[in-house]
Amino acid sequence: MIRKEVSPVWVPGPLIIGAGPSGLAVSACLKKRGVPSLILEKDDCLASLWKLKTYDRLRLHLPKMFCELPYMNFPSDFPAYPTKQQFISYLEDYAKRFSIEPMFGQEVRWAKYDRSLGLWEVKANESKFLCRWVIVATGENAEPVVPEIASMSNFGGRLMHTSVYKNGADFRGSKVLVVGSGNSGMEVSLDLCNSGAQVSLVVRDKLHILPREIFGISTFALSMRLLKWFPVCLVDRFLLLCSRMILGDTGKIGIKRPEFGPFHLKNTTGKTPVLDVGAVAKIRSREVKVVCGIRRFTAKGVEFVNGEVHDFDSVILATGYRTNVASWLKDGNFFSQKDGYPKNPFPNNWKGEDGVYSVGFTRRGLFGASFDAQRVAEDIARQWKSQTKHLHLDLIGYKSGR
Repeated sequence: MIRKEVSPVWVPGPLIIGAGPSGLAVSACLKKRGVPSLILEKDDCLASLWKLKTYDRLRLHLPKMFCELPYMNFPSDFPAYPTKQQFISYLEDYAKRFSIEPMFGQEVRWAKYDRSLGLWEVKANESKFLCRWVIVATGENAEPVVPEIASMSNFGGRLMHTSVYKNGADFRGSKVLVVGSGNSGMEVSLDLCNSGAQVSLVVRDKLHILPREIFGISTFALSMRLLKWFPVCLVDRFLLLCSRMILGDTGKIGIKRPEFGPFHLKNTTGKTPVLDVGAVAKIRSREVKVVCGIRRFTAKGVEFVNGEVHDFDSVILATGYRTNVASWLKDGNFFSQKDGYPKNPFPNNWKGEDGVYSVGFTRRGLFGASFDAQRVAEDIARQWKSQTKHLHLDLIGYKSGR
């Protein structure tokens, strides 16, 4: 049977891939500048990561003032750290305010630039789109990372990634091993502990844990103020001194700090410090037990690298996410095949060649996504106005020549 070739759909403005916060933000910024756009989203809802792949107790890690998208504040009655559901409602209201209507169920298979046409071809499911500009807004957390650990398939208990974990209700009284000590690993461990589970937390590497607030002020907000006046090294020293005063010596509870300070590491490696919301107290009281890395799985549990073998009913992988851009964007110059991020670091990460852009790949969360959205929209709007002006002049010339 001969399959009929589908005629491509012409998109006059930018084609945005992804209907999460980054995609919504850049769509709104473009609309503010009079530029139409179309969003393609693989799932059947906007903000699918937040709606479908996050745990119930999740809140924004930073104060809401640093997480607002362009042109719309959070409601005044929202707390300083909005809940997951509050943030989702904010995003839904944001889409309504700017009349953003993504095409859902459109998973992009590939996007490539046709130099003979001077246009981008984008294949999504059975549809093909042609456009002048492509904006990659699929985010830093597109796919769960599942590490390869020896004999994982032999484990007879429950094994899951945090992307499918919701709450600790089903784990009461059971032995649970959480693998990963980032913000998600710490919060899931706390949630499980509060639900009555016996929790062990794998901490393989050195990491920085900071209190969420210092002297009643957001640690992040205080840091941003200090960095305007003082070098990173002094701000790092201040943060570590305050952390020791508030959280104590984390080395004594099995969590060693790196040689370099938290903001130095953030700027050089992109690694984010953990903001404590109660897990450290549980570790200190030994309600959450810190353990070393895993050598291999057994039928009933795991063998750790120190040779100890322990049984667990469940293992939860808090091993993070990765981008998937390199798998579908057929442009080897903009995004790195190695880590899936733009090759140029922030703040020059947002623009590639031939009309391809990125939003939300700054390793700076929602604040960085909003920064990208404004710059991308401004750049495309200049080109849009130039093209519109030329079209207007061409029409004038056509009419005068008749």
